[in-house]
Amino acid sequence: MPRNDFSDLTAMFVNCTLKPSPLQSHTQGLMDRSMALMRRQGVTVDLIRAVDHNIAPGVQPDMTEHGAESDEWPDLFARIITADVLVIGTPIWLGQKSSVASRVIERLYAQSGELNDQGQYIYYGRVGGCIVTGNEDGVKHIAMSTLYSLQHLGYVIPPQADAGWIGEVGPGPSYLDEDSGGPENDFTNRNTSFLTWNLLHLARLLRDNGGIPAEGNVATEWVDGTADPLPDPNADSK
Repeated sequence: MPRNDFSDLTAMFVNCTLKPSPLQSHTQGLMDRSMALMRRQGVTVDLIRAVDHNIAPGVQPDMTEHGAESDEWPDLFARIITADVLVIGTPIWLGQKSSVASRVIERLYAQSGELNDQGQYIYYGRVGGCIVTGNEDGVKHIAMSTLYSLQHLGYVIPPQADAGWIGEVGPGPSYLDEDSGGPENDFTNRNTSFLTWNLLHLARLLRDNGGIPAEGNVATEWVDGTADPLPDPNADSK
């Protein structure tokens, strides 16, 4: 597969707006730019607006087995785990990511102990990024916490893996509002382009090389006692 051919890759965008469909989502407006660029490269793109689904709180794969009356997360996870690329999109509230985004990350965590075919944790070999919008400060803070969470779970984070837009600090227009300047903002458009291309480039590298090499990071080896132990730095001095 040529390195600039992305037609076999898949991407999942999870919009963590607080607004249910069909209400306008400014976060979706910026996510749409990245999604369109991926589709232009032949990538198969899927989208979940998380608030439209009953995602029970908790850190178990299926919360109906732990007291919840219903839980759509298992079906959503089945879609997410097939994607080479995961992008979390969130608005800013009080300088933080949305409560919906926190719940999605908590539920991703629920599956983080499952293993892939190589015995590594299940998200290994996949790429993550985030998109943030709002009319108050918080883009970099939210990107920092979101990308940390994704890499801790096993996703690989490329350079420039976040993009965002904020208007003038304080009450004011949001990204898609008339005369906001959001869709025309060169800084945001540059970062969204870099985010999208870097996600694709890293996903291409991982797909072509079988993911992350399964050496020194196989969880089952720590369970059965076959993992190579860490060396004692003081051994030579004894």
